[in-house]
Amino acid sequence: MDRKKPRVLFLVNIPSPYRVNFFKELGKSCELTVLFERETSQERDMSWYDNDFNNFKAIFLNGVKFKKNMAICFNVASYLKKELFDIIIVGGYSTPTGMLAIKILKQRKIPFILNTDGGLIKDDTKIKYAIKKYFISSATYWLCTGEETKKYLLYYGAHEKNIFTYPFTSILEKDVLKNITKKNMKNELKQQLNISEDKCILSVGRFIHQKGFDVLLESCRAFPKNIGVYIIGGEPTEEYIRLKKEMDLTNVHFINFKSKDELIKYYKASDLFVLPTRGDVWGLVINEAMAHGLPVITTDQCVAGIELINNDENGFIIPANDSGILKRRIVEILENEINAEKMSIENLKKIKGYTIEKMAVKHINIFKSIVNKG
Repeated sequence: MDRKKPRVLFLVNIPSPYRVNFFKELGKSCELTVLFERETSQERDMSWYDNDFNNFKAIFLNGVKFKKNMAICFNVASYLKKELFDIIIVGGYSTPTGMLAIKILKQRKIPFILNTDGGLIKDDTKIKYAIKKYFISSATYWLCTGEETKKYLLYYGAHEKNIFTYPFTSILEKDVLKNITKKNMKNELKQQLNISEDKCILSVGRFIHQKGFDVLLESCRAFPKNIGVYIIGGEPTEEYIRLKKEMDLTNVHFINFKSKDELIKYYKASDLFVLPTRGDVWGLVINEAMAHGLPVITTDQCVAGIELINNDENGFIIPANDSGILKRRIVEILENEINAEKMSIENLKKIKGYTIEKMAVKHINIFKSIVNKG
């Protein structure tokens, strides 16, 4: 092992594909050990996971599993030792194991970094605020994804001089299209995917209330039949099946889980991406849509949207739960192809700064800065 490389420990929940890709890239420049709290989550299809652990050491902790994606892993304590690692990162404070790790590190007086993918300040109860503040303020340093998340961390007790921002993403450099997909290619892909409508609105996410797909359905009521809406997110709930039937939305299509390669075809075939979320601490599908040159509409409750989308430049930010404004913005983009193309080009330019390779470089520079301070 090259002792010039920092020894880094990263605690995370599950081996999600974007995390694993990031760890493979990060591990090229440091001695990286990753502790996973669980092997899987009941909320995810097994084909979603990536267990190709190159360039880093992966350890699955032993723990008591509960709920759909949580575990309490007491053996995490054996890895939280100052002499073993130069940098220790807790990848979140909201899991029981993450909370336990923070408590142990604090008791042992070991400096650590708290990673935060995103965050929006909410009207917490006094107890909830106190709990969040305790765990967030216990860190020595903080990793955050932009100005909105920085406000969130400061609100819960982080110190501004020790907050480091990085470009959060799920895409590799090779995933970003070099040019926007031309109309003839989109039409070919539409035929391959059995998309019969002239225009295609795409949304990706699980069929849960938080994603706001009911708002999207409501906005579609008066759309002409040549505009299709394709929501990819597994099996739709009875609620969404009922809403589609009641509103007679024959141009709305619920699509089951798709592999990455299949999903890429839908991105390329589509004309607009919409995420009508009621709350996403980030929303990596925004990055993915931008990487495929799609104009994006999302809400003021999506941190990725707040950080990456500027109104009338590369998409629109709208209020959550407002189907009327959503409808107007959809029509505005789909009816103005020249402006939509400008938005597409702008998104391809902007998202080049948000790749896993750039995210890894930024992390290494942050780690070196911290080690040199210490």
